[in-house]
Amino acid sequence: MNPSTAQARVVVDELVRNGVRHFVLCPGSRNAPLSFALHDAAKAGRLTLHVRIDERSAGFLALGLSKGLGIPARRKGLVALACTSGTAPANLHPAVLEAYHSAEPLIVLTADRPPELLGTGANQTTWQHGVFGPLVSTMDFPVAESRAGQNPVWRSMICRAVARAHEGGPVHVNVPFREPLVPDTDDSWPESLLGRQNCAPWTTVFRANPATAADPLDLPSRTLVVVGVAHWTLGSAVGEVAAERGWPVLAEPGGAGGVAATKATLLRHGTLLLNAGELADPLRPEAVVVVGRPTLARGVQRLLRSVPRVHVVGEGADWVDPQHHATSVSPTISLTTCAAGSAECEADPEWLTAWQRADAATATAVDELLAAEPWPTGLQVARDLVAAMPQDAVLFLGSSNPVRDVDLVAATDRADVLANRGLAGIDGSVSTAVGAVLGARDAEERIGQWGAALLGDLTFLHDANGLLIGPAEQRPDLTVVVLNDDGGGIFSLLEQGSAEHADSFERVFATPHGADLSALCAAYRVPHVLVHSREQFLAEVQPSSGLRVVEVRTQRSTLRELHERLRSAVRART
Repeated sequence: MNPSTAQARVVVDELVRNGVRHFVLCPGSRNAPLSFALHDAAKAGRLTLHVRIDERSAGFLALGLSKGLGIPARRKGLVALACTSGTAPANLHPAVLEAYHSAEPLIVLTADRPPELLGTGANQTTWQHGVFGPLVSTMDFPVAESRAGQNPVWRSMICRAVARAHEGGPVHVNVPFREPLVPDTDDSWPESLLGRQNCAPWTTVFRANPATAADPLDLPSRTLVVVGVAHWTLGSAVGEVAAERGWPVLAEPGGAGGVAATKATLLRHGTLLLNAGELADPLRPEAVVVVGRPTLARGVQRLLRSVPRVHVVGEGADWVDPQHHATSVSPTISLTTCAAGSAECEADPEWLTAWQRADAATATAVDELLAAEPWPTGLQVARDLVAAMPQDAVLFLGSSNPVRDVDLVAATDRADVLANRGLAGIDGSVSTAVGAVLGARDAEERIGQWGAALLGDLTFLHDANGLLIGPAEQRPDLTVVVLNDDGGGIFSLLEQGSAEHADSFERVFATPHGADLSALCAAYRVPHVLVHSREQFLAEVQPSSGLRVVEVRTQRSTLRELHERLRSAVRART
């Protein structure tokens, strides 16, 4: 057996033993040893293999698979992906960055040229160590040789890589292969290449229980909880405390699921209430508890600047405090966090009631405005889609307006709402949604797992290659809803969308494209439908088999004015 084949087979075997259930593979020459080993493992039923020709799409597919496997409360396996050398690893960079900033575990295997070719001008050869920058550690494998003593080295290194990934985030494993790169007919090797008995990992890593706050923390009764994108278990822990203390909870899509599993008061339209303007005196908190990463609402950031106490629930050196207003930080929060017998920790019924009334009034303002508005607007489509989805479905939200529309008017407490909010880019969204549905299907062991994605037109076009799925690959039962306003509608709502910037806005911000989405989908052989009414839309977003695209066309020209009318309606009601 040649050394590259031996090493690739051991690497794949040890990854499976360490819980890797899905592997995304991009074709190439230098990663041929891994490709053969993965194909054999997939044929044996040891892992699920996904093959993609576009590394950027493949990276986000792997990210989505990992997200799906993590729904809702515990991780049910890991995801790895492999590519060849040269520019291929660089194309994985956007997905790797998103995985890092969203603490999503991912094993990234890059095939490399052997060290003697570095710096020689050899084809498809560059310096791949640290290619993903300082945020992601690189583990360099030794070049395989025909000698004894390497099997435990390779297996132990894989176990260390997996242990790092379990800490939260991607790990880069760089494996240089010398030719020959294809298997030969001789299976002899100087030592046994078997792993531990009973399919156990070479090294079993015992992880400590999550840390708890050691010291009691006095927080006043008039505390508001803001939950951004947070893991289900953390949201649940915070919800228990909020329910006990009578604290209202504002949660962004993706963070509400854990809170909803408790008896805490989850505000339906808290973000919209904060965005509408200054809070009335009965609603002004004395403290805010920030959980996860709030990334959507400027009203939340304005609130954090105005309160005397901001407590952040976070770990390590990178707790969430971009405005540097945090007065305290703890790794978690529990019922023991509040000092026993402290007068500040007594619940204030008037505080909770005031927020409940304001939330109800905001909901009324939303209902009245959307009922009077001609369909479709992004706000209406977001609300209709969320309401139409069954409870066991996966919902992926694109960045820019779709996730904000859901946050404003279609508040949902579902645990299976996903989005790429680590860096909040629009890239890779189709691929991530595909992966999320396939991952959730595996985690829930349900063949008919269905999902929907709500994307803007630029987000959809940015990852059109996510529609490219080969005939031998698993296809998701996924409906991609594209809200098409022929450009970047979100910029209409920002400062550059104001009237004084009208001369430059359309070309350098709105970026109209005039693309024919129907023709694009036809090229990928993906069914497409353009809907013309709310009734047709509701019929088209019912669970169905296969990958399909539902297009809804809207106008950007009225978007800024619509949102201002919505804020005015909320101010008038509250």
